[in-house]
Amino acid sequence: MQETPDLHGAYPRLDAGEIDRLAEYGTRRPTRSDETLVREGDHDYDFYVVTAGTVAVLESGEVIRVHGRGRFIGELGQLTGQPAFFTAVAQEPGEVVQVPIALLRELIAAEPWFGDMVLRAYLVRRSLLIELGAGLRIIGSRFSTDTRRLRDFAARNRLPYRWIDLEEDREAESLLCQLGIPPHDTPVVILFGDQVLRNPSNAELALVTGLPVPDQTTEEEVCDLIVVGAGPAGLAAAVYGASEGLDTILFDAIATGGQAGTSSRIENYLGFPGGISGGELAERAVIQCRKFGARLGVPVETTALESNDGSYAVRRADGGCVRARSVVIATGARYRRLAVPGLDRFEGQGVYYAATEVEARACRKRPVAIVGGGNSAGQAALFLSGHAAVVRLFIRGGDLAESMSRYLIDRIERNKAVEVYLHTQVCELLGDRALEKIVVLDGRTGGRRAFETNDLFVFIGADPCVAWLAGNVDLDEKGYVRTGHGDALPLETNLAGVFAVGDVRSGSVKRVASAVGEGSMAVRLVHEHLAR
Repeated sequence: MQETPDLHGAYPRLDAGEIDRLAEYGTRRPTRSDETLVREGDHDYDFYVVTAGTVAVLESGEVIRVHGRGRFIGELGQLTGQPAFFTAVAQEPGEVVQVPIALLRELIAAEPWFGDMVLRAYLVRRSLLIELGAGLRIIGSRFSTDTRRLRDFAARNRLPYRWIDLEEDREAESLLCQLGIPPHDTPVVILFGDQVLRNPSNAELALVTGLPVPDQTTEEEVCDLIVVGAGPAGLAAAVYGASEGLDTILFDAIATGGQAGTSSRIENYLGFPGGISGGELAERAVIQCRKFGARLGVPVETTALESNDGSYAVRRADGGCVRARSVVIATGARYRRLAVPGLDRFEGQGVYYAATEVEARACRKRPVAIVGGGNSAGQAALFLSGHAAVVRLFIRGGDLAESMSRYLIDRIERNKAVEVYLHTQVCELLGDRALEKIVVLDGRTGGRRAFETNDLFVFIGADPCVAWLAGNVDLDEKGYVRTGHGDALPLETNLAGVFAVGDVRSGSVKRVASAVGEGSMAVRLVHEHLAR
């Protein structure tokens, strides 16, 4: 078979000297024709570099990549503790350098050039798997809220998957018949070829796909720092806390990355002149968290914060409880919903609050509507313009510059696929079982106009996620957490040793870079509190 060309930087080739350096951590060994090196579903599989012959990468029995001399086999899950979403098979007798997973981690730490190369390649490979629709199979109706929940969870956690629509895909019916599952038992998730989950919870899906599950700590155990919320602010606090020797635990109710994790491209983040997706930024931070020993738990919903004998208890929805000497609140904000009658009928059936590769594939060559005038709306418009027939951006105000960065405005104005409608707001949603049209109101003339669309994206701000604090922490009139009052340290709430960072904090700047700065700053303040 012909080797797959490297069009995206996903398959770098090691030279002879680099291969010799890697061989010091592993062993050179021959391979047999049709020998399986990695099997889909394997955990903690070894790292392989092809030194002779070729190795094919298969997904669901079909060859998707072929690698020759100098290329290495693996994917992002190898660094994050997830099982393999592929199978690797030697195509003919050859040779590989095999490095055990434990030594691979040592090698990455000891050889920065190698660690950087592998991380860049693995991040791109994960994106390619997602675009390909490899990995999990989610079979369910487009009208099912549980189907949408599973798809959202997989997308937010950057799990590669393919959705098989029960309504339109002929493959769905035959697969269900083979499995002996009636349609009313859907959605189902098929993974690793033969494992079937019937309407799993997010926690169940997280467990089988290798997402970080919470440690079974006891209430007697007290750690140094609990960070609640794994957006940019929370991830920064966890990385800096763990790297500075604090016993750190990080929780998030849905996925790492927060709202920023759903951003297709952040172009003004320092150090990334070509831009970086929110998902990739989060994946890099998670690897750093693991590197320094922070303990992650996803999905973990917190329900209460309690003060107890000089420490704090964070209670979880699953009944668990973790105690710490300090807490960083980084729960961010939840997307605000449109005040339109019947909105709940169309959520997940045409109304969305994130623009990821999943949504982009679903709306390919169709007209798309976006509501909102901030950076999230602008980034979504530019991203979706590469997939949709036309993108219509509706904003209530009269000028994009009121709430959007200049670089985004300039790109939108140059993009012929994006139409901007000022002084307009969506007032009605029309459709039978799914969205078919929206009606907008012109704020100047009072006139109404209908637009056909099956896809409406809403980015109209957010409300802070503070219900779990239950009156223990002071909030401002809009529900954001107050910090730095009286004798409190900067970023400290009315509770000594409890800090708030990022979008959940009153007066914060709603930008990724500032959230990261606050998260790292909070760790220094945690040290000050612990030294009191």
